[in-house]
Amino acid sequence: MPESNQFPEELQQLLNGMLENIRRTFKKFTGGPMLILIAAVAVVIIFWTAWFTIQPEETGIVQRFGKVVRTASPGLHFKLPFGVETIRVLPTARVLKEEFGFRTLVSRPGEKTRYDPGSAYTDESLMLTGDLNVIDVQWIIQYRIEDPISYLFNLRDTPKTIRDTTEAIMRRVVGNRLGSDVLTTGRVAVASEARDEIQSVLTAYGAGVRLVTVELQDVTPPDTVKPAFNEVNESRQDKEQTINKAQEQANQEIPRARGVATQSISEAEGYALERVNRAQGEATRFEAILDEYEKASEVTRRRLYLEAMTGLLAGMKGLYIVDQDQKAMVPWLPLESSGPSSTEGGQQP
Repeated sequence: MPESNQFPEELQQLLNGMLENIRRTFKKFTGGPMLILIAAVAVVIIFWTAWFTIQPEETGIVQRFGKVVRTASPGLHFKLPFGVETIRVLPTARVLKEEFGFRTLVSRPGEKTRYDPGSAYTDESLMLTGDLNVIDVQWIIQYRIEDPISYLFNLRDTPKTIRDTTEAIMRRVVGNRLGSDVLTTGRVAVASEARDEIQSVLTAYGAGVRLVTVELQDVTPPDTVKPAFNEVNESRQDKEQTINKAQEQANQEIPRARGVATQSISEAEGYALERVNRAQGEATRFEAILDEYEKASEVTRRRLYLEAMTGLLAGMKGLYIVDQDQKAMVPWLPLESSGPSSTEGGQQP
């Protein structure tokens, strides 16, 4: 509807006609003060019912015999008098709010806001979750009126429709989730999903509103089950604490065990490499001795014998040599006497 801040043409014509009639009557009638008073009162009434003011943040809808003819922005405006045109004002630039499960009692600047979460509103807030638990959900919605004409005339009772639609959708969204999810981490997701669906339904209804936000204020179990709920929460906290301690211990023990395993594997690999290298060295040495033995067997045999005996006798503390042809006892020899002259191999032929 186009806006108009000027006198309508019909109003101007009506006022001009009335003024012309009053002027003609005054010319014909010379001594009627009462008639003058009546005429003056009529003019005052005409002007009094022919203007209106729209406050900031508001929009006026002008109806002529019930039909919308135009809208009026904030400021001073004029209309046809005597109820020919009527005005309905809506706060289109203001954010409106609907509360569910509680009501705001005091919300004035300089004073602490007080709420009434009384039992009278539990019918709005008690909901059944997907795991068949009952929870108490308190929430608000905020919206603006985008199309005042649609807001007024497309629905019979737009505020009630908004409340009913919001409550129905919120119950369905909560009913599709676990109670623990709604009570803890899923609150933002519930509010976001509900907002999108509420806006979709209201747009389909032609309500002429735009949602600003849907926010869950307080989500708690009902008072009758709060002790059991607190016990469950304490058990869950104990469970999480035990799991965290076990995880901490696992984080300490697993790296330590891995380190020990790695060390054992490294030691085993080193030992295996040492044994292989030693075996290869012995085999190479044996092959070299075999080559020498094939070239000079007697010399090689004697050298091997002497080397073996040297290694064997070097670790002995005492040495006794017995001649097989000796008939009597061999005299005792002090082989462990001090001094370099004492022979480890003091041999008696």
